[in-house]
Amino acid sequence: MPAFVGICRVTLALPGSNSLKDKRRVLRSLLDRLRQRYPLAVAEVGAQDSWRRADIAFACVSGEHRQCEAMLADCLRWLESRADVELIDVDTEIV
Repeated sequence: MPAFVGICRVTLALPGSNSLKDKRRVLRSLLDRLRQRYPLAVAEVGAQDSWRRADIAFACVSGEHRQCEAMLADCLRWLESRADVELIDVDTEIV
């Protein structure tokens, strides 16, 4: 049985963030909610010293390519619906 891994790296703008403390608060909430809503591995993977930008990545594993695509797309729609972040760049890959 084949296994597929869906990986998505997203660059976010955090317009309401005025300090690293603000950024950490927003990101902690965002990453926790992603983990609660979806069966994903989620982490901040870049731009740790930037107040108003964050690079996060999330990954899922499935036996079906289509299910990986659907889950990543659902996560991106959820991120786009948030008022406290803005998607700047998205890179998705399924292997």
